[in-house]
Parts: sequence; structure tokens; C-alpha cells
Amino acid sequence: MKTLLFQGDSITDCGRITSGGAGYPKDLWGPGYAGNIATQLMGDQPGKWQIINRGISGNRIVDLYARWRIDALNFSPDIISILIGVNDTGHEICSQNGVDVPRYDMFYRMLLDWTLETKADTKFILMEPFVFPMGNVNEEWIKDVNLRREVVRKIAEDYKQIFVPLQNVFDAALNEAPQDYWIADGIHPTPAGHRLIQKEWMKAAADLIK
Repeated sequence: MKTLLFQGDSITDCGRITSGGAGYPKDLWGPGYAGNIATQLMGDQPGKWQIINRGISGNRIVDLYARWRIDALNFSPDIISILIGVNDTGHEICSQNGVDVPRYDMFYRMLLDWTLETKADTKFILMEPFVFPMGNVNEEWIKDVNLRREVVRKIAEDYKQIFVPLQNVFDAALNEAPQDYWIADGIHPTPAGHRLIQKEWMKAAADLIK
């Protein structure tokens, strides 16, 4: 059985701690892209997967690093999927408590290095942060998130890991429906937006999830 771990902020969390009922325990996967992927994999490949979601709303890259042992390494995952970055931007712009781009790059690489030192065959699926110009998201946010997109792309390239592009996917979706159909506030995807993420993730990770 392979262990797949999802890590990130509120987009990955997606209410996993508070959701439940109708046969679903709390603190499982949540109703977002991670839950969508989990239910598809476990339904299509019975007995093959242990799937864990440890996304936490509000997290920055340094928050992931602070809890990486208990919420990542201790599970000894075969695959780790990471989506992080928008809070590093937002916390800096709104409260001067973010993580600048060079340190974002440094801590992101530290996560991978620490993991690979512990379990050298761990595979990573690195997801690109994304935003729409809505709500609090202005041009300053967009420029900063774009820099983080490039950081994640370069890390995936340097470590020979899977990269999941998302900004262009959401941008292209505007040809089908307006912004608020896909992302509610410029940051958090709607159910339709989570479905877009799921499809892009499944496509990018196809060789790992056979």
C-alpha cells in the first residue's frame, strides 16, 4: 500500500477538520481537490492507497517546516503533494508577517532535502500557487505570487519532481465561466475550481498513480 500525503494551506485543508457526517469522519480529506483525488484513487484502485490530508488554513512555508516531522516525515509517505505560497504573499502584504520570496525558496528546498534525507525514494508533486484579481487580491499580490510560481517550477525542475501548473488552467477557464465561478474571493476555489485542480493534478501525476 502506498501513502499519499497532501500538504498546504486552506485550499488543501478545505474544512477537513470540521467536515464529516453521513458516514465520513471528521479530519479526513475535506470536500476540496484533495478529497476529490482521494475518493477517485481509492475507488478506482481498492486497497492500494493510504491517503492523508494535513493542509492547515493560514499556513505559510515556515509553518509547514515547523510541523514537517509530525505531519509529514512520521507518516513515511511515498508521495507528498504540496500547495503553499499564497499566505506567504498575503500575510506579508496585509500584516508584514509573510515570507519573502528568497526565504520561501530556501524553506521549500529545505522541506524536500529533509524528506529525501529521511526517505530517499519519496516522490513530490509540487503545485503552483495561483490567484485571481478579486477581493483583496490586487496587482501587488499578483506580481508576488507570480514570483513564487517560478520558484516552485524551478524547484520541481532542480529536484526532478512533478510540477502542476495551475494559474494558466484557471486563466483558460475564464473562457467558459467568470472568475467567481472558479474562485470565490481571488484565493479560494469553488467546488468547480477544486475540480479543475483535481483534473490537472491527475494529469500531471499520471505516472505515479498508475
